[in-house]
Amino acid sequence: MSIQAEAAGFVKKSRDLIGKVQDKIIRKKKCSSRRKVIIRRSLQPILTLQRLFLSCQDVFKGPGTVPSPNDVQKLCHILDQMKPEDVGLSRDLHFFKHNTVVKGHERVANSTIYQCKNFSLCIFFLPENAIIPLHNHPGMTVFSKLLLGSMHIKSYDWVGSLRSDDHVSDAKSKRLARLRANRIFTSPCDTSVLYPASGGNIHQFTAITPCAVLDVLGPPYSRDDGRDCSYYKDTPYDATLDVEVKEAKEDDDCYGPYAWLEEIDMPKDSEMDVVQYLGPQVSVAS
Repeated sequence: MSIQAEAAGFVKKSRDLIGKVQDKIIRKKKCSSRRKVIIRRSLQPILTLQRLFLSCQDVFKGPGTVPSPNDVQKLCHILDQMKPEDVGLSRDLHFFKHNTVVKGHERVANSTIYQCKNFSLCIFFLPENAIIPLHNHPGMTVFSKLLLGSMHIKSYDWVGSLRSDDHVSDAKSKRLARLRANRIFTSPCDTSVLYPASGGNIHQFTAITPCAVLDVLGPPYSRDDGRDCSYYKDTPYDATLDVEVKEAKEDDDCYGPYAWLEEIDMPKDSEMDVVQYLGPQVSVAS
């Protein structure tokens, strides 16, 4: 079994899949009488995931729309309470044990729980020291819930429409951005939210320990609809451009360090493995 499949906790167990609910009747003798002992598996994981799914159906109205503050609060409330078990994961899995080094399996893996044109639910699995490079989410609102592990997140927002090529002839592909986050998150922690033009739309994940992240993307990536993923390299901004940065701050509510972001080709080591999701399923109304 691959480390990614094990990481996802998606292991078949005697004709049953993790997360599937069924009643089992166990018969046992006590003295000379017989009685039925009914064991019910917890419905909580399925109910929690289904609640998230139904809320996403209600909140995400399609491309070009951003959830209202009330809707954001509603989704965050659900996600903040979600546990690894709600998507079929266990802290006891080999993949998530600290100081576990497995050569040849450093790639990030992802698994899609559900996807439609308005939103998607997916899980990303990062081995220790794995990186999801600096990338953007064009026209998207993204909720990220760290289910397991510790992760360093660095994120940026564009500074208005100011581009470095307006001032520097040899930096035509660079654009000014402001740092929004640069710290370590450890589960359990609150859900992070990024918006199409704020909240750290361009971010990078670095796994301190093996991690699992549940992402809600609305709408999902779509090259055909102009929402393809772009990758970036960040460098400190030139101190000689302090005047431009000062002008940009006039329209900023939150100041922070600045950097130039340069779009680059997709890094070769950023390719991900895809694993099948076999955890609790969502019920889609016909």
